[in-house]
Parts: sequence; C-alpha cells; structure tokens
Amino acid sequence: MGANISGGGSIDGDETGPPLRPRLDDIPESCAALILARLNPPEICNLARLNRSFRSASLADFIWESKLPSNYKLIVEKVFVEEDGDLMNLKKKDIYARLTKPIPFDGGTKEIWLDKNTGGVCLSMSSKALAITGIDDRRYWNHISTEESRYRTVAYLQQTWWFEVDGELEFQFPAGTYSLFFRLHLGKSSKRLGRRVCNTEHVHGWDIKPVQFQLTTSDGQHVVSRCYLDNPGSWVLYHVGDFIVENSNALTNIKFSSTQIDCTHTKGGVCVDAAFIYPSSVRKEVKLCS
Repeated sequence: MGANISGGGSIDGDETGPPLRPRLDDIPESCAALILARLNPPEICNLARLNRSFRSASLADFIWESKLPSNYKLIVEKVFVEEDGDLMNLKKKDIYARLTKPIPFDGGTKEIWLDKNTGGVCLSMSSKALAITGIDDRRYWNHISTEESRYRTVAYLQQTWWFEVDGELEFQFPAGTYSLFFRLHLGKSSKRLGRRVCNTEHVHGWDIKPVQFQLTTSDGQHVVSRCYLDNPGSWVLYHVGDFIVENSNALTNIKFSSTQIDCTHTKGGVCVDAAFIYPSSVRKEVKLCS
C-alpha cells in the first residue's frame, strides 16, 4: 500500500533499489533513424511498427533517399512525369513506394519498377515491343489475350521455319550487374470451366536444336547462350546473360535476341510474353542456358 515510483527510479521509497531499465520508447528518434538507415526497406517497415519513435524516424527523407537508385529522378522525370508530375514533391518514402509499382511507358509496351526489397531498377518489354520475324503473317503468328501476362497479351507461334525475336533498349542504368531473360511458354493456355488447361498440339521442333540467345551492349559486352525449350504448360524465364554497368551517368544500349533458324525442320507452339531485366542480386527461378 502506498507504493510509488520515486524520482530516482526506486520502488516503495527504497532509494537504494536498482534504477528502471530504459525502454525502446526511450530511444531518441534521431538514434532510431540511424539504426533504420542500415536496414533494407522491409526491415524498416517492420521496425516502424514497434513504437512511435521508430514510426516517426522511418519517415525521414535521408533514410529512403539512400534506398532509391541513383537515377530515381530520371525515372520520375522521363518516365513517370506524364502520369503524375508532382511526384517529386512527395516524401522520399512515398516516392519509393510508388516506384515499386510497375510504371508503363512507350505506349504501354514497356514497364519499369524498383525491386521492393533492394531498390534495384527492373524493366520489361512486352512482345509488342520486340521485333518478331513474321509477326504480321497470321499463318504463323498471332497476338492472343491472356491473364498470365502483365501486358495481358502474348505472341503465339503456330509454326515456322525461322524463329527470330529481337529486342533493343537504351536506358541510363545505375551502376551494377544486371541479368536479362526471355519469358516463354510452350503450349497455349486457357480457362475451361474455371480451370487452367494447356493446348500443346502445335508444340514441336524445340527438342531437335537448341534456341540461341544473344546479348550485346554499347560498350562491347557480348554473351551467347543456348538452351532447349522444354516444360510445356509452364512459363519459364530463360537466362540470356548478364551485363555490367560501370557509369551511372551514361546511356547503355542493349541488343538481345532469341533465335532458332535451322531450316531443316519446323518448330511451333510457343508463346512469347516479354523480355525482363533484373539486377543480378534479385533472385529469380530461371532456366540456366549453357
């Protein structure tokens, strides 16, 4: 009865008792911000739930600016400006959150976004942004609608002797190592009675000779790999190769292709969705080619 906490931190008036231990709430906001600056974005968001001090500290611009890529202003000004010209007036955390969502450009045929965990720049190019030999000849190729593509449409090959898909992209990448992929699918998928089914009647020729993938950059990097297309009914990321960007202030031009032009046999039944570029540190389940 009559127990109290004295100014010295003792209980029941015992001035010789041990002092109260400091709590998380006692950490100054400036110190909490320095802790958060050393973490990755998901960890920052998790710690922000601890208490008011960490929540307030997690809003500091200097924390999120360090997570944004060095060229984030270019992305905002050159790619995103048409949709929201006031984005640069937002807090850096809000800019980061918005840039982690895909941003379409070039008439909706390409997208750019930041990897949510690392802040790395990612890009994709739809089948309509790629140069596909014979795409205008409906005897061989068709654009078909599907919910399985981020672009809601893919290029479907029924049959051809000459399979060639080329792409080109020029962009100012932050310094780092990047990986390029083609997303391909053997067979034509659809929904029947609410269930996914895959028609593989046109799939042939891909087990005879491998597809050749190539990548070249404007600074002289060149990669060639080969891979048999397989796993009908599943979307597969085929690894074309990696390239290194050393100068963040320079434009990097990338040319890449996927070809199977052995005219001794036909091939068909493949869907071409898109080409993707990810920072090599972003792990993806891919088909490695030799």
